[in-house]
Parts: sequence; C-alpha cells; structure tokens
Amino acid sequence: MEVLPYLLLGSAAGLLAGLLGVGGGLVIVPVLAWLFHAAGMSPEVVMHMAIGTSLATIVPTSLSSVWAHHRLGAVLWGAVARLAPGIVVGAALGAALADRLPGESLRLIFGLFELAVALQMGLNLRPAPHRVLPGRAGMWGAGSLIGLVSAVVGIGGGTMTVPYLQWCNVPMRQAVATSSACGLPIALAGATGFIVAGWGGPALPAWSSGYLYWPAFAGIAVASVLLAPVGARLAHRLPTAVLKRFFALFLAALGLRMLWFG
Repeated sequence: MEVLPYLLLGSAAGLLAGLLGVGGGLVIVPVLAWLFHAAGMSPEVVMHMAIGTSLATIVPTSLSSVWAHHRLGAVLWGAVARLAPGIVVGAALGAALADRLPGESLRLIFGLFELAVALQMGLNLRPAPHRVLPGRAGMWGAGSLIGLVSAVVGIGGGTMTVPYLQWCNVPMRQAVATSSACGLPIALAGATGFIVAGWGGPALPAWSSGYLYWPAFAGIAVASVLLAPVGARLAHRLPTAVLKRFFALFLAALGLRMLWFG
C-alpha cells in the first residue's frame, strides 16, 4: 500500500508529460515532499529526498521520450553533444550545492521557480529568435547553468533548454526533442550527485541510497513510463493550449503552497 501514492503520482506525471510536454519534476517534487513529510521522514532531508528521487525518475521517462523523438529524426545530436559536458558538470555542482542548503531554503527556491514557470506557461512567454547556436564554450556555459538549476530543483531542464534553443533559432519541434535528450544527462548526473551527497546520512529512511528513496522511484518510474504515451495520444484530441493555462494555475498553486505552507 505504501507504493500506491507513488504509482498515482507517476501516472499523473506521465500523463502531463505526454499531454503538455512538461517535465514531471514540477509536480513530483512538491507532492513527494508532502508524502515524505506525512510518512515521518526527518524534516532535514525531506526536500533533499524529494529532489534526488525526482531526478532519478526522469532517467527512464527520458530514455523512452528520447527514443521516440530519435525515431522521428527530431533530435539535434550535435547540439546535445555540445551541451552535455556542461550539463553534467552543472548538475553535479547543483547536487553538491543542494546538499549544503537547508531544506527550508530548497523549499523556498523551488516555490519561486515553480511560480516563474507558471507565469511563463500561463502567458506563453517565448524568446524571439535572435542568434544561432554558439560555439563549444557558449554551449558548455549554457549547459552548466541549465544543469545546475535543474539539479537544485529536481527537474529535467525542459523549461530552460527549450526556450534557450528557440532563442538560438532552433524550430520548436527540434527544440523539444533535443531538450528531452538533454534531460538524460541532467537526471543521471543530478541523481548520482544526490546519492553521493546523502550517502550514510544519519536521518535517511530505510530503502534509500543517499537522497534517493527506492519505493517512490519504483512506483513513479513504472507508472510514468506507462502513462506518458497515453498523454501523448490525448494531446491530439484535447485543447492543449487551454489545458496549459489551467496547468499554469495549478503550478502557481503548488508554488504558493510551497512558499507559504511548506
């Protein structure tokens, strides 16, 4: 029965990812934080466990998404190769930074970030294309920033990678596909960093490896992989533009809940 809430959370995250093209971390992190708190986990590690576990769940969903986009020929693998080194370094640094921050600070950072994403999504704010993709140094720098922020808040980075690629004149379809591929190194490096950073901590619950809680990972990963294709099919039948605005309101509510009530 303990796994049931995680299966439900994974189902919701998978549907949203397939339906709206948004990463599940924006929903997984706050809900996991509340579930972990209700289960009696130490307040010192609740946010760290929620973020580390969320990053780990992105690995299987990203693999599934990348394969689908690759078969359609939409992934710009050259751009992925130039972003990935910076992403890995940034995500590792983000995990180390998060380990040094108290849970309260992580909660506030996540709440503010979620409100920013809700505003961007609700108003459909997109950067106008102004340039082409930069050279290796510029891509490493962009990847480092994307990886660092993504690891600190426990997401796959699509809310930053897609706008960045669009700003660099990458068409939307290819930007989304390439962003999904970039989510894999973010998740791998970030989750590994959270495992290493939390290893042997005195406040960790059973069935955890560092800041990764395996029962939650298993339930969310299985359900999200199964439900993401369902959401993708629904995207062709439902008014996704309207749904995105409602989802933006939902994210804003989650962000405010994190800021004011924990």
